[in-house]
Amino acid sequence: MKFVGVTSCPTGIAHTYMAAEALEQAAKDAGHEMVVETQGSAGSDPIPQSVIDAADAVIFAHDLPVKDAHRFAGKPTVDVGVKRAISDGPALVAQAVAAAADFKANPAKAAAAAAAAPVGGLATKVDSSASLGTQIRQWLMTGVSYMIPFVAAGGILIALGFMLAQVALGENGAIDITKYDIVAKDAAFSIMDSFNPFSLTMWAALLFRVGVAAFGFLVPVLSGFIAYAIADRPGLVPGFVGGALAGTMGAGFLGGLVTGILGGLVARWISRWKVAKGVRGVMPVVVTPLLSTLIVGGLFVIVLGRPIKALMEALTNGLNGLGVGGGLALGLVLGAMMGFDLGGPVNKVAYTFATTGITTAGLATNAPQFKIMAAVMAAGMVAPLAMALATTLRPKLFTEPEQENGRAAWLLGASFISEGAIPFAAADPVRIIASSVVGSAITGGLVMAFGATSRAPHGGIWVLPLIGNFLLFVLALAIGVAVTAGIVVALKSRDHSLADAAA
Repeated sequence: MKFVGVTSCPTGIAHTYMAAEALEQAAKDAGHEMVVETQGSAGSDPIPQSVIDAADAVIFAHDLPVKDAHRFAGKPTVDVGVKRAISDGPALVAQAVAAAADFKANPAKAAAAAAAAPVGGLATKVDSSASLGTQIRQWLMTGVSYMIPFVAAGGILIALGFMLAQVALGENGAIDITKYDIVAKDAAFSIMDSFNPFSLTMWAALLFRVGVAAFGFLVPVLSGFIAYAIADRPGLVPGFVGGALAGTMGAGFLGGLVTGILGGLVARWISRWKVAKGVRGVMPVVVTPLLSTLIVGGLFVIVLGRPIKALMEALTNGLNGLGVGGGLALGLVLGAMMGFDLGGPVNKVAYTFATTGITTAGLATNAPQFKIMAAVMAAGMVAPLAMALATTLRPKLFTEPEQENGRAAWLLGASFISEGAIPFAAADPVRIIASSVVGSAITGGLVMAFGATSRAPHGGIWVLPLIGNFLLFVLALAIGVAVTAGIVVALKSRDHSLADAAA
């Protein structure tokens, strides 16, 4: 048979492509053909319509809305979350085979599916029958998925700017580059008016200012795409404007979450008004964005903004007041969260907490927010590196496909892609997840205790020059990897010994 599919995950990085590879391999093993469209952070290469038309069935493995789902109208469809494709690709292919056979045996069912299919636009994974908790999670993860590229680009550029400034000016360089203002005309220096390509300090200032500009979109993008997930395009304007107001008022990412949800709900409510036929044409262009933006902006400025700002300030002050014991405890918790579901919702909560925290850290080199970012990054690297180490040291404990995944996990783990350990967790969830949580928690706690810092929100070993106390960072990572690998090997060896004894 011939199948087509679409995969997507909230961040559009690892799960998206791992799921596609798993489905293609499962179809090939079963003697079928499959073409998968990955709707990831790098964009998508749409499957030709002729290939879709010739397909016997469709497999959607996604945690975000499928773009242009109307292209697959009338086809028997298997619709699951992205992790199912990674953990159980053969079962999904078997489901697709059964669905295709059922459609061929029941022409009436195929006709009904074609008639009910959407004409265009987006098909969302969250519908009116989904629980409120599921819908809220979907909304938030959509916002986070669009926010992360801005965080990564802006954070790494800022960190590179600081690094160059310290090379050029010494310890005070990180503060001095802020003089090279890219906008203000009354600044002592302005790289907009005058740029010396032979000045390392000016290059540092350029990187810093471009990074700050990218980082400035963090809250508006988060808010705008949360609203988009709720109300589709009508939610973009109130979401972005609300997020910009949240950033201006100092309400931070909490303000972005609130304005995103509020903007989406208000836009969806207004867009569903029953209006006269003559007014329908101006509703999406004028009425909905005008009224929803006014309502959301007014409510936030007058009612919601100040208490949320106070909450953010309390959170920031609490982080600044962390002692060694408090930092160690926070590192243990965040590390355990990073190792728990390996790129899933719990992992993303910890990561989002860290990345949005560094936006409030200011210029202090040793701010606790940078320690948290380092702890989260190191903890997220533990599981895939530990699986790579375990398969290298004791290959006989693992299947041949797991050994192949272990070789790939070296690069994935080193690049801070926790999803590299998912194939192992899918095959053996109890032992792998328990081991991952323990080792990741140890690494997170040690990074906080050692005082390692990271201005870069992503990158793994590739941003080591941007990490403060990087030798201690590497030591904490190595300890966590060794602990996780040791536990995995010990548990698997015990079970192998018991199996041999029983035989």
